[in-house]
Amino acid sequence: MRTRGGAREPGRSRPYAAAALGGAVLVALVLSVVAVAMGGAAGAAPGPAHTLSVTLAGTGNPSADRTYQLSCEPPGGDLPDAPAACARLDELARAGWSDAFDPVPPGTMCTEIYGGPETARVTGTWGDRPVDARFSRVDGCEIARWDALDPVLPAPVS
Repeated sequence: MRTRGGAREPGRSRPYAAAALGGAVLVALVLSVVAVAMGGAAGAAPGPAHTLSVTLAGTGNPSADRTYQLSCEPPGGDLPDAPAACARLDELARAGWSDAFDPVPPGTMCTEIYGGPETARVTGTWGDRPVDARFSRVDGCEIARWDALDPVLPAPVS
């Protein structure tokens, strides 16, 4: 209600103003929910591909000398403990190791420790990058590279 001078009486408001405000809030809420639902479904772009082939040789275990498949997001394939392998690769990426598959840089000083005859080749796609990496255990640097990728590259059989 208004007083004679046109001012509103304290404590009084128009009932339709409150209803209009409540309706506007409801419409905004519904639109927000619809936008989130559409963005999470059909509008979402697929994530990067994480699919690798891991070929192991010289492990001393004939059943382990073979090619395994690993896919992530969601973890799958026949690599033993695929979820842990995907988690390790994600952990390395978060830690700033830009490419876990890079070779040892030329000129790097490495200890002359022989870690065994095991070799591995990893091919495929990690994120938006192609992967074609070779691993061995011929010196300290190569052993460290191999061990950093456990369980993608399993520990050698002793």
